[in-house]
Amino acid sequence: MPALIDPFGRRIDYLRLSVTDRCNLRCGYCRPAGPAPGGESGPPALSDDEVLAAVRAAVSAGISKVRITGGEPLLRPDLPRLVRRLASLPGLADLSLTTNGLLLAGMARALRAAGLGRVNVSLDTLVPERLREIAGAGHPGTVMTGIRAALAEGLSPVKVNVVVMAGINDSEVPDFVRLTREMPVHVRFIELMPVGEAGASAMGRRVPLDDIRRRCGPLEPLAPGGEPSGFGPAEYVRSPGCLGTIGFISALSRGFCGRCNRLRLTSQGRLVSCLAGEEGLDLAPLLGAGDKGGLAEAFRRAAEMKPLRHRMAEGACRPREAVMCSMGG
Repeated sequence: MPALIDPFGRRIDYLRLSVTDRCNLRCGYCRPAGPAPGGESGPPALSDDEVLAAVRAAVSAGISKVRITGGEPLLRPDLPRLVRRLASLPGLADLSLTTNGLLLAGMARALRAAGLGRVNVSLDTLVPERLREIAGAGHPGTVMTGIRAALAEGLSPVKVNVVVMAGINDSEVPDFVRLTREMPVHVRFIELMPVGEAGASAMGRRVPLDDIRRRCGPLEPLAPGGEPSGFGPAEYVRSPGCLGTIGFISALSRGFCGRCNRLRLTSQGRLVSCLAGEEGLDLAPLLGAGDKGGLAEAFRRAAEMKPLRHRMAEGACRPREAVMCSMGG
């Protein structure tokens, strides 16, 4: 297996693969008001064949792990078929998915049968009225039904991503901790990031990591090997007596750029080296020409373009190009 190494010695082996910009929610920190760039009225997403060609080239360059993202990936027509084709690629060792969970209950069985290994579910509140405030639609009960379906079908681990926002859902941190006592799920509290159009308001809503930890109550370290499987930047602990774990992800309070291992491919085929980055390589011409060698070289070039660190705190994200819904989170 070839190694994909960036200029700072980090091994890049993880691809965040957006399969659609469409979403059935409109969370303020992710999707801007008005038409989203590349969204429902924008350019079409890559076809299944184009996605397969891009991921095949990524694997040949050194990628071994893929996470399917969006938008909301479950809105892509016949997603289980694409999952099955991706799961069959030689050299791809791990295939996972991030979803808002609203459609998960009806798709968990088909996704598991197609070869999906694990799933992350984004859920910022357990209060119905608050979810409508944050996301404009949806019901936490529907998401919880999807989480239970994922557990029942053997998708493991199931992680729950919670973006903590001051004055909105920060009071619910203990409620999500209790969720790990009731179910074998792994809740990850995510510090709000100033990405794209949310940048200016995000800093005022950001709850620092130490404050989030304090709201969790007593925590204890995990036994060796007790972390849920995954390849992201979360730091895990446990609330005593709980079935699941608590994770913390902070791009600002405790930056994780030093161990960043990922590239991102947007649904229109732009290969990006950093979530907060402005640079990207357009793979669409190479996909249209069937240029396999050029595609693999593009992944090597993208790794070479990775910055030493993001510049979120400096307001360096360009508003319309770095919105979360187009970058895959």
